[in-house]
Amino acid sequence: SMEEARKSNDDIVEYLRTLQSVRERSYKVYELGLASKLSNFEIREQKLEEVADFVISLMNESYPNYESIPFHSRWRHFEAGGLDRITPLKSSWNCDAVEEARRLVDLAVVSVLLDAGAGDNWKYKEHGTDFCAGRSEGLGVASFHMFKNGIFSSDENFPHRVDSNELKSISVETIKKEFQAESESENPLVGCAGRTKVLVMLGDCLTKSPNYFEQGGIFRPGFLVDYLLENADEDKKISVCVLWRALMYGFESMWPTGPGRTVLNGSNMGDVWKHSGLEGSECSEFVPFHKLSQWMTYSLLEPLKAAGVVLSDTKLLTGLPEYRNGGLFVDYGVLVPKCPLIVAREYFPCDEVIVEWRALTVVLLDKVYKIILRKIGRDEEEFPMVKVLEGGTWKAGRVMAKRRDPLKSSPPIKIVSDGTVF
Repeated sequence: SMEEARKSNDDIVEYLRTLQSVRERSYKVYELGLASKLSNFEIREQKLEEVADFVISLMNESYPNYESIPFHSRWRHFEAGGLDRITPLKSSWNCDAVEEARRLVDLAVVSVLLDAGAGDNWKYKEHGTDFCAGRSEGLGVASFHMFKNGIFSSDENFPHRVDSNELKSISVETIKKEFQAESESENPLVGCAGRTKVLVMLGDCLTKSPNYFEQGGIFRPGFLVDYLLENADEDKKISVCVLWRALMYGFESMWPTGPGRTVLNGSNMGDVWKHSGLEGSECSEFVPFHKLSQWMTYSLLEPLKAAGVVLSDTKLLTGLPEYRNGGLFVDYGVLVPKCPLIVAREYFPCDEVIVEWRALTVVLLDKVYKIILRKIGRDEEEFPMVKVLEGGTWKAGRVMAKRRDPLKSSPPIKIVSDGTVF
């Protein structure tokens, strides 16, 4: 019956929004690969030892010891060029620890949402320093200055915050100006309209979920801090799943709809796609990644810690299925494209080649992580995955890309960005 179908679809929506589903569905794709049942990639697991050695050599080169490797998160990009931008900002504030955490969460959320691929030809020049960079670092530093300059706040007495009123009125012109991308020919930034829309829709999401985001008639991402503190135990301990649920449901209406996008029971599923190899399984062919939401969660660990919030179950977060981590496995020959066209043309995120590549990347990151732990003699508690991503695999993917393509460091497989997934 229609009623039963809807109920089972509701269960599927609920399931595909859990963190656990990311690994479970990706492992199903991986099993097909091991049985040579995938159409796009062949898996050569024996090469993982080499990848682990390469990642370890990069960690050894870049850090005095494993303990000093920081988390993979947006905060690293605010330190781009070796400059500490956050400490001077914080020392200009006169507020308690909870408000400090709210402000940092505000900053992290908008900055992560503005972090979609910038393209090969865009650069950001920082005023007052000689810092100049493109891609994630450039986007991160640009978004930091937007926050610092009060671009996201509707109250000039409180410039360092993000509120729904201001977000809803942000224009493409503002985005282009703040990202120094006013001249299409001289400094083109991919997806300016997409970025603007994401911010406007964030404003909309905040007002739709007052239970997560509202205090005293003001709607801010930072009020998540209060929501978590209210729901935590007396030691301020709370499962990452509570934060995850708030992000999944609180930001639900932000994800775009359109061709290739997954909508179930009228819900936008965001970073959830189909793989035909999984047809007929209990979740039909859906594979969730939630990469941007996971990147956001990783980026909230530090500000929440500052408020004394202790998140448990963080092992449920996965390695991020993006083109640097994924590119590492293709460039190292762990994943071998079955057809030469795969590395020759461009794909959309909904294309099965990309869904397959990303699912295999989630699993391979787990596998390479286990090998690295064994080789350096650490356990998951001492050396969480979020450090390997930073120290680690993401950097290694970039190094391999530069070796293959010294000019642009482009990934081995090209994805058309709409400013929301990667």
